[in-house]
Amino acid sequence: MASFDPARLDGQAALVTGASSGIGRASAIALAAAGASVAVNYRGSPDQADAVVAEIEKAGGRAVAVQADVSKEDAVMAMFEAAEDRLGPLDIVVSNAGIQKDAKIAEMTLDDWNAVISVNLTGAFLVGREAIRRFRAKGRRPDVSRALGKLVFDSSVHQLVPWAFHVNYAASKGGIHLLMRSLAQEVAEEGIRVNAVAPGAIATAINAEERQDNSTGIEKLIPYGRIGDPDDIGRIVAWLASDAADYIVGQTIFADGGMSLYPGFRGNG
Repeated sequence: MASFDPARLDGQAALVTGASSGIGRASAIALAAAGASVAVNYRGSPDQADAVVAEIEKAGGRAVAVQADVSKEDAVMAMFEAAEDRLGPLDIVVSNAGIQKDAKIAEMTLDDWNAVISVNLTGAFLVGREAIRRFRAKGRRPDVSRALGKLVFDSSVHQLVPWAFHVNYAASKGGIHLLMRSLAQEVAEEGIRVNAVAPGAIATAINAEERQDNSTGIEKLIPYGRIGDPDDIGRIVAWLASDAADYIVGQTIFADGGMSLYPGFRGNG
């Protein structure tokens, strides 16, 4: 008789926001590779979302694309409804959608501030709230998972490390940190596991310009010596959503090659 693999997600349904590219795409593919059916959320890139769905299906998985702007309450609720209509009750939700609008503080507009907070933090709240509602309505399925539901937030190393000239982004990620921990404290007793992953420098479209600007010296801030790949984060997300991580609650996994070690202080503290 084959033994049960706690890292598998067979029979479970997942929703990943902002999954048409980058870390969201990698997370959706990793979840599908572990056996979950996946709703691939996108805001304005249907072709990219369809490409993610096609890649999952080509590998033998099941996926659907669902459109929504996560900063809009009605859109978030409709997104969950569409995902469950097509895949069944959700067991896993990954709140990943995020944007940057960078500026020096004296030049940052209120629109820049509000746009980032609305997507990154308010969006995380709306997605997290609806996920918890759906987990409660679904009830436990001990044949597929020990938890009632698994909610994973995509935060950032900048929930910890200050980031001048990016204060709206850093503030949104700092907010996600305590949103995650507070939700975990509130719902863990129901069997809902809430956690986060905090990537460092990852090669995605959101930071392509900074990576092309060699003057930033980003590699010097990474003790491990390389910029991360979205798959580095996707694998962590899939693991956090599995029973292999069943006793992990209210934690942030930093996947940053050591950036949060403040390497500039090595020998100079």
